[in-house]
Amino acid sequence: MFEEMVKKPASWLSGDGTSAGIVISSRVRHARNISNFPFPPVADEAHKEKILSLFKAALAKNPHFKKGNLLISPEVTDLDRTFLVERHLISPEFLQGKTYQGVFINKDETLTIMINEEDHLRIQALQGGLKLDECYELSSQAEEELGKILKFDYDSEFGFLTSCPTNVGTGMRASILIHLPGLVLTREIDGVISKMTKSSIAVRGFYGEGSDVLGNLFQISNQNTLGKSELEILESISKVVAKVVEAEEKARETLFKDAKDQIEDKIWRAYGILKHARMLSSTEVMNLLSALRLGVGCGTINQVSLNQINEILVLSQPAHLQKYFNRQMDANERDATRAELVRLKLNGKGKSNASH
Repeated sequence: MFEEMVKKPASWLSGDGTSAGIVISSRVRHARNISNFPFPPVADEAHKEKILSLFKAALAKNPHFKKGNLLISPEVTDLDRTFLVERHLISPEFLQGKTYQGVFINKDETLTIMINEEDHLRIQALQGGLKLDECYELSSQAEEELGKILKFDYDSEFGFLTSCPTNVGTGMRASILIHLPGLVLTREIDGVISKMTKSSIAVRGFYGEGSDVLGNLFQISNQNTLGKSELEILESISKVVAKVVEAEEKARETLFKDAKDQIEDKIWRAYGILKHARMLSSTEVMNLLSALRLGVGCGTINQVSLNQINEILVLSQPAHLQKYFNRQMDANERDATRAELVRLKLNGKGKSNASH
């Protein structure tokens, strides 16, 4: 499974969809718990084992989930787990030395279901570009199919019950991964984040909650799930995203109007380093790719495509790099191999003899 996955870019990095030059991906996640069982944070091993068994049975009974793989925690190595985190298919703390956890991943990686994470089930749909409606349909359909077999914990007054009070109600989070170099460079980003926070929008780093901002990539999502319908949540996050995209476009216009030479120099320097460097850290690649992505989005550079940038973005991460070349590496080896991989990809070539 992992060998097949590493050969192709993650589907959410397709580089298409509305505002693809700014919006990287869309995600909708439903949190659900099965009635008459304690939630995972307080559940004992026997309860977690039963939840996993019930989920396996539900998968087997429903043809909707035939095309996919179910991975169980003891079978997943640390490298495999990091690989799935880098691909945004599981949360960073998931499958980390815990028993009776699992994740279902459909064939095209647009749907994942985490079992016994913070809630019994975390149903996630993920797609490239601005496609919240499509993600909502995919996640909702999976939730509905599972609900035909499993009885979810629901209260007539509060809605769906969850481990964290902020998820009670619809149990739904809609989020966007967005590239905002213009707002960062014009130093408007703090004001934009402040406005979003006041509108009950959470702003996080590249890997979600608790992670750092890398390569000017931000994750924005709704904070409240209680008192609003799912469609109202989608509408409110879509409005916020539209305003942020507009602000980013204006910031880019300002940059190229007031500091065109400096910005173009930054873009071309990034391209030059990526094409010729012999050692590159993953953080360095993320930041250089940010400049390159800005150049492609503004039409400054056409020697590279968004698809190439997106492929390098994922393959240059530590676990992907080791899976791609099929060998474990220390930090220095990774930095050298990463630089070689980036050079090859920017020249439109595949694997090098570094894999042998």
